[in-house]
Amino acid sequence: MWEIRRFLRKNLPPGVVPCSQVQLGNAHQEAPGSYRFREAGASRSGLQSGNFVTRTIGFGLLTAMVAIALVACHSEQTAIAPITDSAQAKEPPITLRFSGWQSNPNEKKLLEQLIKEFETQNPSIDVKYEVINSEYMDVIKTRLIGDVAPDVFYLDVFEAPLLMKYGVLEPLDSYMTPEFNLADFEPSLLNAFKYNGKLYGLPKDFSTLALFYNTDSFAAAGLTQPPKTWDEFLTASKVLTIDQNKDGKIDQYGFGVAPELARQVFMIKAFGGELLDSNGYAVFASPNSLKGLELVIDQYRRDRSAAQPSDVGTTWGSEMLGQGKAAMVIEGLWAIPYFKETFPNLAFATAEVPTVNDKPGTMAFTVAYVMNRKSTHKQAAWKFIAYLTGKSGMKAWAKQGLALPTRQSVLAELGYDRDPLYAPFVNGASYATIWQAGENLPTIRTNFNNQFVSALLGEQSLADAMKKAQDTANREIYLAN
Repeated sequence: MWEIRRFLRKNLPPGVVPCSQVQLGNAHQEAPGSYRFREAGASRSGLQSGNFVTRTIGFGLLTAMVAIALVACHSEQTAIAPITDSAQAKEPPITLRFSGWQSNPNEKKLLEQLIKEFETQNPSIDVKYEVINSEYMDVIKTRLIGDVAPDVFYLDVFEAPLLMKYGVLEPLDSYMTPEFNLADFEPSLLNAFKYNGKLYGLPKDFSTLALFYNTDSFAAAGLTQPPKTWDEFLTASKVLTIDQNKDGKIDQYGFGVAPELARQVFMIKAFGGELLDSNGYAVFASPNSLKGLELVIDQYRRDRSAAQPSDVGTTWGSEMLGQGKAAMVIEGLWAIPYFKETFPNLAFATAEVPTVNDKPGTMAFTVAYVMNRKSTHKQAAWKFIAYLTGKSGMKAWAKQGLALPTRQSVLAELGYDRDPLYAPFVNGASYATIWQAGENLPTIRTNFNNQFVSALLGEQSLADAMKKAQDTANREIYLAN
């Protein structure tokens, strides 16, 4: 509150003073903290846990209640003097606050380079970049409630529906010009950040999921090509599951499975199942949904050709592949630089995810740059967003191979569709399911993940586990509405 008053005293022109009658609302003091989105979410999965219903109710109420009115009263005694060129020259640069997460040090270094170039081209704007590497969305929501959120920030597609609904984001439609060429963006990714006909974010990059496999393990097992169908995949997994020293303990599993909803939605849809209905309630316990999930459970429990990371002392699928504890994993594009940096001697290749029930399927993860609706520097914020998502800015960002560009022209120019490692991710974009399903998805995800792991471990049947997860999720959704 005092910072706002100091800002007014310092920056208002002569004759304009803050109204003393205005009551400035109490700003919530945000707790320090940081966050990282692993899945991209994309980095590994970008999933968070917690009591979403409580946060949803609190966020909705507080968003409606919290506001800061900044007004100025014209003094009847003093006329407003025109601002001269010399006065403008003495004005300090605008400080634009920008927040995001960091997947790896290279990402932060590259983004800092882009910020420096932007500041060189726009000397009147200084960008203050903050990396939040823990509980990112909790921090952003808290700051939005307290009216201390950054001007520009990352927003994962998974979280976008809630913020778009509550009107805390600035619509970007009025800032668009023909030269910006909005039509150049991949339509499905752009549509994920639209609400009631308005565009609230520009996707900065994306990744789908693809099959990674150890080429040395394939050669040793006599496999000459990656599996293209799920039946071929199950067969290959059995061949690749090896007890090397014959001590009764498996040293290499055929597949490293990720038992979480973000990796299983395309399995739910393979036989005509759906995640939720038109009213936003979960329906993933239907017979058609269970058919695809049963394939995952059977491979783990019956075939014993798959393991989850915790079974072999690792933290995620790519680590399983890198350490030789799994011959295949399904991961995002972010795994490519991870393998090159962490396991430089690993011989690996990629392929599209094998078809299930003759249907291609994968997931797509994306993150957008969005503008705080209460930013006091909206034109500067738009300049920054437009720079990062323009052709040159996006090309500089995407050429490092950390993620795929969302502009179709940049994707074609960089030739990722012709690179053997990247082509499966590009091809998957045409049929991928975007990791977004309305504002209730966090609730559905949490309940699904809890019960699906239980079924994977054999603690209950898949049908019972999914029925329990669905009923609990729907009860929480009902109580939150």
